[in-house]
Formats: sequence, C-alpha cells, structure tokens
Amino acid sequence: MAAFNKLRVTDIRQETKDCVSVAVEVPAGLKDQYRYIQGQYLTLKLNVNGEEIRRSYSICSSPVADSELRIAVKRVKGGKVSNYLNDHLKKGDELEVMTPMGSFYTPLDPANKKKYFLFAGGSGITPMFSILRSVLFAEPNSSVILFYGNTDEVHTIFRHALNEIEEKSGGRLKIHYLYEHPKEACDALHTGMLTREKAAELFERFCGVGFNHEYFVCGPGPMMENVKSVIMDQKVPAHQFHIEYFSSAQESAAKEMNPSLTAQVTVSMYGIETHFELDSNGKSILDAALDAGVDVPFACKGAVCCTCRGKLLEGKVKMDKNFALTDAEVAQGFILTCQSHPLTPVVRIDYDS
Repeated sequence: MAAFNKLRVTDIRQETKDCVSVAVEVPAGLKDQYRYIQGQYLTLKLNVNGEEIRRSYSICSSPVADSELRIAVKRVKGGKVSNYLNDHLKKGDELEVMTPMGSFYTPLDPANKKKYFLFAGGSGITPMFSILRSVLFAEPNSSVILFYGNTDEVHTIFRHALNEIEEKSGGRLKIHYLYEHPKEACDALHTGMLTREKAAELFERFCGVGFNHEYFVCGPGPMMENVKSVIMDQKVPAHQFHIEYFSSAQESAAKEMNPSLTAQVTVSMYGIETHFELDSNGKSILDAALDAGVDVPFACKGAVCCTCRGKLLEGKVKMDKNFALTDAEVAQGFILTCQSHPLTPVVRIDYDS
C-alpha cells in the first residue's frame, strides 16, 4: 500500500541551470518499502505557501548500480513545486515521499540478450537514465540505443554522465543526440524537433523490429505521439512497447455525459470500508472518497501517474482518460479512480489490492 514517509535530503546536484537532482536517505526500517524498479517514480507532498501540493518525479538512480535514491526535477515555468525545489530545497531538509510506484519497465535478467531502444525528450531522460544504467549493469549481453532530443547541448540533462557511460560501455550504449538549436554542427537527421518523419527514419536506420527488442518512449507530448505512431505502424507487439506520460494535457477532451444516476459507492482501504453516495456525472470517485475522509493515495489527478489505482470489485465505471493502466490491468478490473464515475447503482472498489 502506498504511504508517505519523511526522508532527509542528503545531496542536491545542479544537473543543468534549470534542473536539479535530489538524493534522499531511506532509514533502515523503511528499506523494504522503498525498494524500486528502474523506470519507477516517487510522489512528493509539499506545503508551499500554505497549499498542499503533490507532484511525481521519476527516479534517476539505478536500483542495481546505486546505493542512493535520487530523483531529477526540471524547473517548469510557473511550476510551484519544481521552482520551490530548484530554488529553496537544502541538504538536510525533510521531504514527504510516497513509496515508489509505476510500471514503466520490463523485468531484467542476466541471461537476456536484448536490444533496448529509448526515445527521450527533455526531462523524459530521467527514467531512461535509470533504465539504461540498470540494463548495462544487470544484463551483460544486452545493448542500448538512446535517442535524446533537447533544445541544445547546454540544456541536456545528464549529458556529461551519459557521454562517460557511452565511452566506457564497450559499444553496448550508443547515443543519438537531437538538438533543435545545436551549438555544434549536426547533420540534418540530428537537427530539429523529433517529427514523425524523423522518428521513422531513425527507426528504419537504427532500430527495426525483433522479438528481443524493447522500446521505451518518454518526453513532451507531441514528441511521444510522433514516436508512438511510428512504432505502432511497425506492428511492434504491445508487450515490447512502453510509454510514460508526464502530462495528459495533449489529450484533454470534453467529458462525455451519461444518463445520471446516484450510486452507492463503497471503497475499502487498510481493510476499512467507507460508504458514500455519488452522482454518476458529478465528482470522480477519488474526489468523493477524499471528501468522505478516506486518505486515498493520489498525485497527478490527470490519468498519468497511476497512484490512485483501485480494483473494481462490483459494478461498472467509466474512465474519462487512461494513460497509465495497461490493457491487462484494465482487464483484471483495475481503474484510475481520479478518472472514474459510476455507471451502476452499486460500485465497490478496493485500494488494498
């Protein structure tokens, strides 16, 4: 079960002028709760000017190659949390940190001989940095190709570290940097935004389709959609394709209204059941549960992070959006409660599953 704990900041590193990475110390008694998988994220809960705010940040450290737990936070224009963390956080401060979550990974095995193709843009490198280092460390017969888009060299998070890893990888890591406004000379393929046409050419020249291939995509919405469409066109099996959304803004749409009904909703958390009524065209189940006093885990409320996941035990619901659950999870009955509205008179949801 997801839970917040206070963790002490042990190190703050300036990665670029608008990005810091932050390491936190996990006490011995919490080590098991904070074990993580490459590609997962942490949710922080902060009080900024009297307002409680939650934000999720990908873990950039590696669970197999590092002893520390570290996230990266890129400054966002107008971002309350990202600017606070970049400007005011100090070594020794305490942060309220939720236990790790996320499914942006594939299991590692020393016997694997795979090819990993990572498409990252901007701060989308954060989970990729954990993934590629974990693969190189845990799978000696696997290789990684990283396609990494940025404005220019100066704004490229982890650039120095990536170059060093590539140099020492013995050819197992190959990096293709793409810059919109490069400071140094680049060919046409590696200059400009990662359009659909450019993604298709990169895929044809360096990737291809194979049973032992894994494809990961994370970055700005348009860039991800361009790469996703190319990969889908190549009929890549769903279990070999992994995508991580930081924001759902690119897919916002008007909410579809269904015939209204008042449902009797029961949510179970920590074995305790809470009952409330909810209009099918009213608040989400998550918001209604919070109003009823349930300490439900949540972070983005945008169908992206999966923190509010619950299992539907009875009844039916409609999800407005879903960028986090896999088809298999949905088939098993899992829902994003931040996006869910009842469609039947009785709905029962378990947060402990």
